[in-house]
Amino acid sequence: MPLIKWKKISEAILLKNPWWIYKKDETVLPNGKHGEYHYVHTNGASMIVPVLSDGRIVLVNQYRYLNNRESLELPCGGVKDGHTYEETAIHELEEEAGFIARDWHMVGEFNPYNGVTDELCRIFIAKNLVAVPSKPDETEEFETITLTPNEVDEQIDSGVIWDGMTIATWMIVRTHV
Repeated sequence: MPLIKWKKISEAILLKNPWWIYKKDETVLPNGKHGEYHYVHTNGASMIVPVLSDGRIVLVNQYRYLNNRESLELPCGGVKDGHTYEETAIHELEEEAGFIARDWHMVGEFNPYNGVTDELCRIFIAKNLVAVPSKPDETEEFETITLTPNEVDEQIDSGVIWDGMTIATWMIVRTHV
């Protein structure tokens, strides 16, 4: 038996910036009571698992302001207005890791925080990589790191890799690489 869906009465934008929109919906709950739901709306994100010809995985190390620490992650970026998940993946791989790929495969998707955001992150495996100069945004600085699949597992187990989207993506793709 399916669960009863909530009914949306109205939707309001409370804050908008270049990366996401903070919204508030007025709702009717299954029990008939009125409520409100606050959430972050995005166009989605594309996460890339770049695989070198020898099987090593390309990750990027970057500074994360909110936790005031470095984070070893798979390349990823938000889908901008007017762009597709595929275009975003191609752009982010070049911008963050300094590669273009000749082979692309979309292998899954997930929501990184489904109680707070409607974001869907699509996962792409990129192979047949060609090195090019990276083109980070002015707020970004990247160090490229390559690890074997076993080393990725070890870095997750030890807490070196602590980014939730990278961990979720790795759990989805690890049997594909």
